Amino acid sequence: MHILIIKTTSLGDVVHNFPVITDIKKHFPNALIDWVVEESFADVLALHSGINKVIPVAIRRWRKTLLSKQTWHEISAFKQQLQSIKYDVVIDTQGLLKSGLITYLSNSPNKCGYDKASAREPIASNFYHHRCTVSRELHAVTRNRQLVALALGYTLDIAALDYDIYVPANLDIQDTTVTLPSRFIMALHGTSRDSKLWPENDWIALGKQLQTQGLALVLPWGNDAELNRAKRIASQLEQAIVLPKQRIAALASIIQKAQAVVGVDTGLAHLAVALNKPVIAIYTDTNPSLTGLHGNALQGCVNLGGQHLQTSPQDVMLELEKFKIVAHA
Repeated sequence: MHILIIKTTSLGDVVHNFPVITDIKKHFPNALIDWVVEESFADVLALHSGINKVIPVAIRRWRKTLLSKQTWHEISAFKQQLQSIKYDVVIDTQGLLKSGLITYLSNSPNKCGYDKASAREPIASNFYHHRCTVSRELHAVTRNRQLVALALGYTLDIAALDYDIYVPANLDIQDTTVTLPSRFIMALHGTSRDSKLWPENDWIALGKQLQTQGLALVLPWGNDAELNRAKRIASQLEQAIVLPKQRIAALASIIQKAQAVVGVDTGLAHLAVALNKPVIAIYTDTNPSLTGLHGNALQGCVNLGGQHLQTSPQDVMLELEKFKIVAHA
């Protein structure tokens, strides 16, 4: 069976879809699974061995240059690649207009997705042959898994949650001159909007408490604002490193070397959970019950805060103590 999965963005959503691949391979070991994803996340899919082929799409970039001949040439090439295979089943786990249109363009007699009541954008359901009802009150990971189970006709074992991703041993960070501390906490301070940020003073206070335990903060960044914030935080600490800019897959390699990860509401925190690292996520403007960290019973991941709730550095230290990352202060 040849299956196409459509989940284009964002990083957190992409990570939330990895257990789907594991579920499919469990029930259909010989299935070939292709995946349409935004070009900036294509390298992340290489972390899961169950994916046969990655089909990159560039909707984010194309939107900015719709009048360009090059853009329309790329769109035509994408469509040709998408339609070059007659898939047995195409499943849109995103439920948006853009993903519904991609599903419609694909070459398959069995196009599946959420029904109007279940999709994030109800119009997307018009592009499917088969529409599935899945509660919107469930966590995103469970929604993805239930949709695919319904589309392919198997019974989902909710407890058997496995992201099943691994960082290749030969994957190096982009700047080989960087020397990582022997013991460090990956500090994911950047996120998609300011309302989801944790105050810089709290990051600095956390870093100072970690220093007393022999742990350094390692700070990644993805844009100029995040780089400047990372530099301000590091300037107030004796032990902190601002990383050079990294690809997501390279960041996964660094995350895997960390003692633990502390982050705000960002896709990299979900990636850390998928890599089986202890993770603490700090929420300030979103509801973690629907899109927060989601691991199995054996994984160490904690969601702190929530909409309009405050989390202190000491709250984070207490969780790190429970994980036995730090001793009692």
